Amino acid sequence: MSDQPSVILSGFGDEAANQKTAEQQFAAFAAMGLTYYSLRFIDAGQGIKNVMQLSKAEITKIRHLEDEYGLNVATLGSPIGKVKLLDVDDGTANRYVPFDRYLREEVARAIALARAFETRLVRGFSFYPPKGEDPWAHVPRAAEQLRAIAEACAAAGLLFGLEVEANLVGRNGELEAALWEAVNHPNLGLVFDAGNLVCQGYDAEGVFRQYLAMKPGLLWMHVKDYADPRPREAESSPLGEVAEDALEHFVPPDRGDSDHRRLFRDLKQELPRLNEALRARGVPGFFVDLEPHLKGGGQFGGFSGPDGYGVALRALCRVLEDAGVSYHLTQFEDLRSG
Repeated sequence: MSDQPSVILSGFGDEAANQKTAEQQFAAFAAMGLTYYSLRFIDAGQGIKNVMQLSKAEITKIRHLEDEYGLNVATLGSPIGKVKLLDVDDGTANRYVPFDRYLREEVARAIALARAFETRLVRGFSFYPPKGEDPWAHVPRAAEQLRAIAEACAAAGLLFGLEVEANLVGRNGELEAALWEAVNHPNLGLVFDAGNLVCQGYDAEGVFRQYLAMKPGLLWMHVKDYADPRPREAESSPLGEVAEDALEHFVPPDRGDSDHRRLFRDLKQELPRLNEALRARGVPGFFVDLEPHLKGGGQFGGFSGPDGYGVALRALCRVLEDAGVSYHLTQFEDLRSG
């Protein structure tokens, strides 16, 4: 497959570890042949923490363990942007932080962590509008804040990836594209996730339409899938709000409603361009970040276990092979040359 367009496989390490310890995460990924991971929740000896809460000593320990297991950070899985856009009591438990302070403290912290872990990619989100309100009405305000985040990332040589996800302003591909166009900054790109659309009520055709909307700004891709047991609604009228604590129908990426094979067949045509552009900016290539949620998922993460993660990775490899997209897992030759 070496002559075919290629992706770099990665994934959220915390999903593969029963207790989320760094050693469990890294051992599971190394055993599966992965050499990149996305950092979100981890126990580096002082309990499970979100990456944003890591101490200097924990960062140092994780970096040493990365070297021991032959791993590098693909993306910083930060929660930046998962706060309220407006200081409105809408019945949710989402935090509101005045944006000037948010930019000065939490965004700056994410940037410092990305630099400490030597990744140029920071994952983030598009803010929560007041529950029940039309997200389109909040695109200008969200874009204004995202532009400031992109500028802060640019000053540090980083790229900010805006993930599509339920309940946020950017809850579908069309809204993500509108945000990307309104921000109009080279350091902001888009992160597609088909499973985050299926769980809102989109069918395979709807998922593909939303992917096409995001394709011009695509920076990397998350992979999870969902088999929705509910009666299918029309593609044009997906669910407005999702109860994120009730999502329980995630499946491997070759079994759900997203039709990942079709997505990757289309992406295949874009990969030479994407890889060239990313490498020119210090990113090793186009990452496909596995986030399968096979044993459960919610607002701030999910879990698959080492066994479930292996199931999901093998399914993803089958999908990529069917689509004619190349990938690399550690081989015997890599051990000998290493």
